[in-house]
Amino acid sequence: MVNPNLNLVADRPTFVTHLECSMTGERYPADQLHNLSRAGKPLLVRYDLGAVRAAVPRAMIEARPTDLWRWRELLPVRQVRDIVSLGEIETPLVPILKSGGPNVLVKDEGRLPTGSFKARGLVMAVSMAKALGVAKIAMPTNGNAGAALAAYATRCGIETIVLCPDDTPEINVREIAAQGGRVYRVNGLIDDCGAIVAKGAAEGLWFDFSTLKEPYRIEGKKTMGLELAAQLRWTLPDAIFYPTGGGTGLIGMWKAFAEMEALGWIGAKRPKMFAVQASGCAPIVRAFEAGEEHAERWEDASTVAAGIRVPRAVGDFLILRAVRESGGRAMAVGDPAILRAVDDCARKDGLLLCPEGGATLAAYREALRLGLVDEEDSAVLFNCATGLKYPMPDASETLDRHQPIDLAAL
Repeated sequence: MVNPNLNLVADRPTFVTHLECSMTGERYPADQLHNLSRAGKPLLVRYDLGAVRAAVPRAMIEARPTDLWRWRELLPVRQVRDIVSLGEIETPLVPILKSGGPNVLVKDEGRLPTGSFKARGLVMAVSMAKALGVAKIAMPTNGNAGAALAAYATRCGIETIVLCPDDTPEINVREIAAQGGRVYRVNGLIDDCGAIVAKGAAEGLWFDFSTLKEPYRIEGKKTMGLELAAQLRWTLPDAIFYPTGGGTGLIGMWKAFAEMEALGWIGAKRPKMFAVQASGCAPIVRAFEAGEEHAERWEDASTVAAGIRVPRAVGDFLILRAVRESGGRAMAVGDPAILRAVDDCARKDGLLLCPEGGATLAAYREALRLGLVDEEDSAVLFNCATGLKYPMPDASETLDRHQPIDLAAL
């Protein structure tokens, strides 16, 4: 079934002008297949923002249905026929008064197709792959990205191969296969999987869909920033806590804020951006604290939050740049604090976070303790996936219906 809102999108060119190397500024033509730039860095999509500003007043955006495609003039897909949609909704902002505080909201990305914010990036990347004639894709994943890729690629007939670390959450491995992807477990970490994908791409066996190695996942993920501004009536929060592995969403939101300011939709105010990692895998934190522009590989990475167990990020300098420009910080939190935050939020506020979302709550609490934010500051935490995808302890007890039951004691 076609998303009924998509009939609002005209078959016409978007406002995309070109692609640009994020490090050197070198320009690349749009509407051609690209991986990294010649400098080996991510490519960013650029738009004629002056033309967008003239053609799309903010009131026009406000009048549209609140799904991902309301932002179509700031997205790269040129033709409706190339959109591969599973119904990408605007995700809610959920207060967590008891476990967080009076000014803390969780943007619950677990409501998206395939249960995670990976749907945002992969719907855009797969739609563009379809438009550009890609027939076969391979990608490394810690779980949720592979599931989103399999779902969207299967929907439009693109063959997919997904490689994941052998300790990836079981539900993720199984859902990738269930949704049409060929999934392989690798005895290593995600960058080990990525090395295999890169080798196959170099041999011409498939197109490499690794994080930031194609230009369009950023464009899908930046819709988190666009949505957030609209939901908060075109203001931005004082702080954003974002679970950071590859960091595509943090980079994308920072890009979205700049584009919205150029369009006159928001002012110059920016949130403090907190890149949240696990203490068992914190290459961005280490580089931030050392004042480095790039992050060295983290050896022997280990954390319960599989989605942020990324030993090396190709967009490390873009993450660090956004964090520093915002006056924010890269922070690491331990697994015990992550699990405690997940438990607290579920028991006190009824919201089941994934471990990566729990990391943002743990980091917020630590930032509060350190005086990096105040209780009066508005803060948005990103819960990147539904907690239902992750193991939960069994706290049930058994009743024997054949024996007398003391109901008052229940």
